[in-house]
Amino acid sequence: MPTPDPTQAIEALSSESRLFPPPPAFAAAANAHDRSLWDEAARGHEEFWARQSRELLHWFQPWDTTCEWNLPDSKWFVGGTLNVSYNCLDRHVLAGLGDRVAIHWEGEPGDVRTVTYRELLDDVQRFANVLKSLGVGRGDRVNIYMPMVPEAAVAMLACARIGAAHSVVFGGFSAQALADRINDASAKVLVTADGGWRRGEVFPLKAQADAALASTPSIEHVVVLRRGGNPVDMVAGRDHWWHDLMAAADAECPAEPMDAEQLLFLLYTSGTTGKPKGIMHTSGGYLAQVAYTFKYVFDHKPGTDVYWCTADVGWITGHSYIVYGPLANGATQVMYEGVPNFPANDRFWSIIEKYKVTVFYTAPTAIRTFMKWGTAEPAKHDLSSLRLIGSVGEPINPEAWMWYHEHIGGGRCPIVDTWWQTETGGIMISPLPGVTATKPGSATHPLPGVGAELVDEQGSPVSRGGGYLTLTKPWPGMLRGVWGDPARFRETYWSRFPGRYFAGDGAKLDDDGYLWLLGRVDDVMNVSGHRISTTEVESALVSHPSVAEAAVVGANDPTTGQAIIAYVTLRGGASADEKSLRDHVATEIGAIAKPKTIYFTPDLPKTRSGKIMRRLLRDVAEGRNLGDTTTLADASVVDELKRRAEAAAPED
Repeated sequence: MPTPDPTQAIEALSSESRLFPPPPAFAAAANAHDRSLWDEAARGHEEFWARQSRELLHWFQPWDTTCEWNLPDSKWFVGGTLNVSYNCLDRHVLAGLGDRVAIHWEGEPGDVRTVTYRELLDDVQRFANVLKSLGVGRGDRVNIYMPMVPEAAVAMLACARIGAAHSVVFGGFSAQALADRINDASAKVLVTADGGWRRGEVFPLKAQADAALASTPSIEHVVVLRRGGNPVDMVAGRDHWWHDLMAAADAECPAEPMDAEQLLFLLYTSGTTGKPKGIMHTSGGYLAQVAYTFKYVFDHKPGTDVYWCTADVGWITGHSYIVYGPLANGATQVMYEGVPNFPANDRFWSIIEKYKVTVFYTAPTAIRTFMKWGTAEPAKHDLSSLRLIGSVGEPINPEAWMWYHEHIGGGRCPIVDTWWQTETGGIMISPLPGVTATKPGSATHPLPGVGAELVDEQGSPVSRGGGYLTLTKPWPGMLRGVWGDPARFRETYWSRFPGRYFAGDGAKLDDDGYLWLLGRVDDVMNVSGHRISTTEVESALVSHPSVAEAAVVGANDPTTGQAIIAYVTLRGGASADEKSLRDHVATEIGAIAKPKTIYFTPDLPKTRSGKIMRRLLRDVAEGRNLGDTTTLADASVVDELKRRAEAAAPED
């Protein structure tokens, strides 16, 4: 057995040599086709961001200072004023683009709507006046708890128009999760719906909201959109129907100039322990970053591209790359309400064919699910409109990357594998598709204007191998703090490595200087002194031709400290035994990474956003009582895993 290196933060076990340069025709027409953006950023960090902000946004008043940096606090475009809603809507309509489609909306049951920029602006102005009529003003907080409907974006943009901060809560969250977020922000108004469609049924949002409202004294009014058609209880004086308020609202609401540092939104991230953190994002810097990254990472071509991000507006991906980034660029996009397998497993591919989607952005978890369903599903549809595809949310393993490349991208579409976080606001590490030669599974390099560096346990830079991913320079879209808890902001993000931002992700650098994300350092296992990333073991398992998906956790072990426990879902019709998979991992990345135990399961416990809940898998592996399962898409999956683990356990 190799001797552990005590300075090595995380061991780099796997390697990848396949390289995919940008297709020449794509590169020739790309928004970025050479190194000039990196060169410009290297010459002057603040000057680079100032140019992006000037060229991509409309400012009512120019700023005096590009960046004030008093670690860990930053301010960007100080003294400048703008309005985020104006940048996303008014200026496009004033430029003669009012008839351009902003949103092709598809409901899960099959109902559709087409919303132009003019129509979206009209709705946003009316709803901004609705909020004003309910007593909402600059600096107030508004909670939004809605299905994936255009009105969710309308509510967000209306808040931005009048200077109220929105706090969007994913519609799949429980009443308690909603109440916690309302109370932390002391929100004044809740915007919700009667229900929304998911898996062919209406889920009753208003009932969940009512349960939350029993313990949220700050809420004065509730606005309810009629979507599901399900019966609801309306409290007189507090609850109002969206359509009634909109019918009575004035049609015009001028966009008010806002300070660049005006709070735009709170978005809560939940850790494994403690109450959720209200991440604060402001207006000017955040919008500059998401506008810039949308233009260059997705190589956006206004007027010709049809873009689709499959996230929910309740997550940061929905904020940045459904609402603010695309609309700031005048994009035409698809918004879909439901799940990828209703009424059948080809719903996503049907939508791409129907709307001739050109840029598609989804999660690795979804891609691995598509792999499990088989290649026949995408093969039913014409996906030739696609020219660029991307992934977001977690590291993508090389075999899922290759499947995506071949069966969705047709072998011709560059893949942008993006790393960023709720806290960063926008994409930080990604290929630029007209410039970067990609490797399956690697997020490649920091974007122009982003400073990133790997460090070891002592905080010294790592030039090759595994380490902790830190950010070394301020960036415009960075979080401005944790709502109501500045000490937590400093402790969580700035205390581990002095002078550096660190939010808990491990990564490795290969011989060519490519970055590979290894997931949360919480998901690093210590096996006989070796720090092994769950991501690398999962990738090795999924590279076996029979495996569709895998999740790996470390469980306490009296001999090795931690033992590697794997949960594996096989592809439809495939078979494999535990020994063959253990041997396969040993061949791919080394015997030290062989799972001690492998459980075969038809599914893995996932949140409604598709992320695997490894905390619950650790509970199962170590025989503990299960923790909170309220955010799971299907809690019965964990019960079945627990039953299988108990059945496999040796008798005393």
